[in-house]
Amino acid sequence: MADSLTLPLDYSAIERILPHRYPFLLVDRITELEPDKRIVGIKNVSLNERYLSHQPGEPPTLPPTILTEAIAQVGAILILSKPENREKLPFFMGIERVRYYGPVCPGDVVEIEARVRRLRSRVGQLNGFARVNGRVVVSGTMTFALGPAASAAAQPPST
Repeated sequence: MADSLTLPLDYSAIERILPHRYPFLLVDRITELEPDKRIVGIKNVSLNERYLSHQPGEPPTLPPTILTEAIAQVGAILILSKPENREKLPFFMGIERVRYYGPVCPGDVVEIEARVRRLRSRVGQLNGFARVNGRVVVSGTMTFALGPAASAAAQPPST
């Protein structure tokens, strides 16, 4: 993929990389990609988002867990862009030092960046950030493992 990716990646190109589909695909566009180093993606928040939280007297906001998942998805695109990882699935193993710094509301454009902290053949860590208008709204470290694609894992072993 990295050798044939043309930036920016739009929603349909992202669907060819990630197994997620609407409403669980949270990345709208990839604008920057440095293999094995970093990636930048965009999430446009609209009033139609089904997972907006509504508190009486407060504007609707995007839950921090959704922002964390969006960072993980952008990181997964970085990992799956390597030719040797094309037939694998990244599994979200954990998060550390996640901090939320402010609300994200409909109309916000969230810039999501993931940077490789450690990358081995089957396990890695990414530092992730989400920003709105240059202001960090969430940051944290995600750990992942690479496994076989679901179609390969679902097939019975040959005898």
